[in-house]
Amino acid sequence: MQGQVYKIHSDFYYINNSGINYECKIREVLKKQDKKILVGDNVEFADGYITSIYPRKNYIPRPAVANVDQVVIVSAVKEPDLDFLQLDRYICFAEYYGLDVKLCFNKNDLSSDDKLIEKVFSIYEPLGYDIVFTSALEGFEIDEFSEIMKGKLSVLCGQSGVGKSSLINSLNPEFDLRTKSVSEKTLRGTHTTRHCEIMTISDDIRIIDTPGFSNLKFDFLLPLDVDKLFREFKPYQNMCKYQDCLHIHEDDCVILKNMNKFTPERYNSYIEFVKEAKEYKERVKYQGNKTESRFKQTHNKTAVKISATKRQGSRRTLKQDLYKELEDE
Repeated sequence: MQGQVYKIHSDFYYINNSGINYECKIREVLKKQDKKILVGDNVEFADGYITSIYPRKNYIPRPAVANVDQVVIVSAVKEPDLDFLQLDRYICFAEYYGLDVKLCFNKNDLSSDDKLIEKVFSIYEPLGYDIVFTSALEGFEIDEFSEIMKGKLSVLCGQSGVGKSSLINSLNPEFDLRTKSVSEKTLRGTHTTRHCEIMTISDDIRIIDTPGFSNLKFDFLLPLDVDKLFREFKPYQNMCKYQDCLHIHEDDCVILKNMNKFTPERYNSYIEFVKEAKEYKERVKYQGNKTESRFKQTHNKTAVKISATKRQGSRRTLKQDLYKELEDE
């Protein structure tokens, strides 16, 4: 049978097939091939075991989900305060994996600051991001929030305490997901969601609720690739004098010449991400150690390689057996 993994707990994978849920484990052959199964994966299973995984159309490693239609980044207007740098981290992370992005700003009931709302729209609306302000507590703009997710599998991501579970509860109170208020001591959210899970809100809305996280860093790409994550820079790509221009202090930089077209918040985020990418570049600069792959491709099949030590032992045994046969003769 075929189905989609909607939840993973311990070594068990929960699969939905035509509205019926199954609990499965993974075949040992897939474990040996180091096949990692994510929530959202389409799989084939039989007799309580997953036997194969279908190719993914996309995935993100954090939160670890696959085959999603869009990422809905949830931020809080207050408690915790809106952090533009953190918001840009989520946006650029989704851009890196080529995913459609929607922006939701929750807890609108806690703030009467119209300037903040105007600032959000002035920064992100010209970039083409859909924006919705909500209040899960008061039901404000919940219909608009529901509208941007119709007909799609959406993954909610954002810091702990921004109200992701509360928004799901407001869409369908039957879920009654556990929620907590922001810590008075740290002014930060506390974890309530412990794992990723696909939730069917209605016939045309499915949402993956995810644990909150905030320590994303761009320590996995090179500095020259950071500008590709910012939509406002794309019209100016490959127009600078130098091919390795980082748009910080170089001569004849098109980005620096057009700084009036970029918001300070976004450019500051860009500078911070380039700094992190430079640290990554320095770290891997002298790491030229080549490691042998554990797998090999034969006739479109992936197989586990025999380690070098075991291969050597096997050859030695063959030689000993050969010499023994010669001596006997």
